Order: sequence, then C-alpha cells, then structure tokens
Amino acid sequence: MALRVGVVGATGNVGRELFSIMDERDFPADEVFAIASRRSIGRKCSYGDKTLTCHDIEQFDFSKLDVVLMSAGGSVSKEWAPRIAAAGAIVIDNSSAWRMDPDVPLVVPEVNGETVLDYGKKNIIANPNCSTAQLVVALKPLHAAAGIKRVVVSTYQSVSGAGKAAMDELWTQTKGLYVNDTPTAQEFSRQIAFNVIPQIDVFMEDGFTKEEWKMRVETQKIVDPAIELVATCVRVPVFVGHSEAVSVELEDQLSVEDAQELFRNADGVVLIDNPEEDQFVTPVECAGEWASYVSRVRRDPTTKNGLLFWNVSDNLRKGAALNAVQIAEELIRRSVLKPAIASVPA
Repeated sequence: MALRVGVVGATGNVGRELFSIMDERDFPADEVFAIASRRSIGRKCSYGDKTLTCHDIEQFDFSKLDVVLMSAGGSVSKEWAPRIAAAGAIVIDNSSAWRMDPDVPLVVPEVNGETVLDYGKKNIIANPNCSTAQLVVALKPLHAAAGIKRVVVSTYQSVSGAGKAAMDELWTQTKGLYVNDTPTAQEFSRQIAFNVIPQIDVFMEDGFTKEEWKMRVETQKIVDPAIELVATCVRVPVFVGHSEAVSVELEDQLSVEDAQELFRNADGVVLIDNPEEDQFVTPVECAGEWASYVSRVRRDPTTKNGLLFWNVSDNLRKGAALNAVQIAEELIRRSVLKPAIASVPA
C-alpha cells in the first residue's frame, strides 16, 4: 500500500513545520499533497528536496488520501474535517475544534498513544493545545510514579503561537521602537515588543482565559480527569518557544533526585538541570528541537509532596507539527495505517 498524505494549511507556520518534520523523520509517505485555501493556489511549499504546488481545498479529491494533517484553524476544521473524514482519510487536526469532543481522541503519543485506536467514531484525532502538549509529556512520569493531585502553572508563550502575523508584529514593533516609532497593536490587545500580556485567547465569565481553560480540561482528558490544574497564560516577546513554571502537588512523596531520574528516562523529555553550572534551558536553546525540556527541579517547601520545575519546548514542533506527525506514526505502529515501508522512528 502506498501511503498518501495531505497537509491542509500548508502555507502557514505549522504547515511548513509539518513538511520539515516529515522529511527529517523519513515519514513513510509515497505521495504528499500541499492543500490550502483558494488564494494559495499555485504557491510552492518545500518538502525535503521536493517542491510541492498548493492545491485548492475546495477542489481537492480527499478520497485518494489515507491521512490528512490539518492546521488551518478552528472554523476551517469544523467545516472540513468531517467532510475529509467522510471521504475516507483519517484527519489529525491541530485546531481546538475537536479536542473536547467525547468521540474524538486527544492524543500525545508519549502519554496516551493507545487512544489513537479510538479514532473510528469520527475518523478524526485531535492534537492538544501547544502549551498543554509540552506540559503533559513532563507530567506523565511524575503521575505514574507518585500520582498528581494538583498543578499550578504559569506560562510564558511565544508570539508564534498566535501565527505569522503575530511574529511579524513583534518584529515590526521592535524595529520601530529603536527609531522612536509609536508601536501599533493589531494582533494583540497591547504592545508586545518589550512587554508581556496576561491574556491568551478570550476572557471567560470566571475571569480565566480560554487558553487557561484549555490547559485544565485537556490535561484532564489526556492524563487523568482527577488532576486539578489552574493556569495563568502570558504572551511574551519571544518568537519561538513556550516556557512554563510548574508547581506539582503529589499524592506520594517523591525526592528531587527521584524526579530527576524519572525525567531523565521519560519518553519525550530531556532533563538539563544543573543551575550551578549554568545548565538550564531557555526558548533560544529549544528552538528547532523536538523534546519537552525540563530544568530547575526542586522541592516546594510550601506544600506536602510538592515539586517545582521549569519546562520549555518549541511550540511549533512538539506543540503542533511534531505531535501531529507522531500521531500518524502511532497509527502506523498500531497497523491502522500500513505504508509500503513500515518502519517509523522510535
């Protein structure tokens, strides 16, 4: 069987990352198609040493595909994911449109990879929010060893999480301030250059933002519904890479040394934790990398069985494109998708 893959939203930040990651990981696709809105017809996308020409989503025949990696926003996904799924392709969706649908698995392969097998009700698998994805990879080993009761997390999220226009706004404002131009805010509610904004997504009735709500309910769906989580999500003037300051209250006692060993051996986690030797991770070091990086593991003296740690990841990769490709690889490992070349990265 020749594995045929479509990328919807091919010209966006995450779409470009999808092509890059499939090439890096030698994803076993025999045919790959770049798909976007009508205004992108004819635009070129790089895929390894190949150049793909964008197809119009309105005219494309999805019945010839096996799997579609979709990163075109919630409204597009709401309309098109069911139509693509009805044509026979499995949809792996990066938007928030399907994450909390009880008939759609929400998957981070290192945490709950087995749930890809629940795809059949709608032929759709959801990718979690970028800030959730990197967090649950780090939470999983702690929860398995000592049980997590409560998580308090503050995020420091890069502008790439809001799209290319947001990245352009940070760049324009930063350059402009050096020549005394007055910054204009369009993508954000405030100036983002040399500033931080304690709002990501819209505010809800309880005072939390939707991003903060997503982190709570998605973590519960992926890891354990019994985990209590509260978040404060902040946009910061960083181009790529989300950071999180995490406080965890455990059911059982776990030493700092044991927690470090768990992180060291956990799938998808890289521990870099020796502050005395200036060894900890920032967004600059994680850009372009695949892992959920953990640093500054320490005991929380204010609560019983409490631990604190710092978590950083490339949000365009593990938070979106890489996780989507890993979901497709999980479908191959579990023989849902059967390419001619069956091996995928471990």
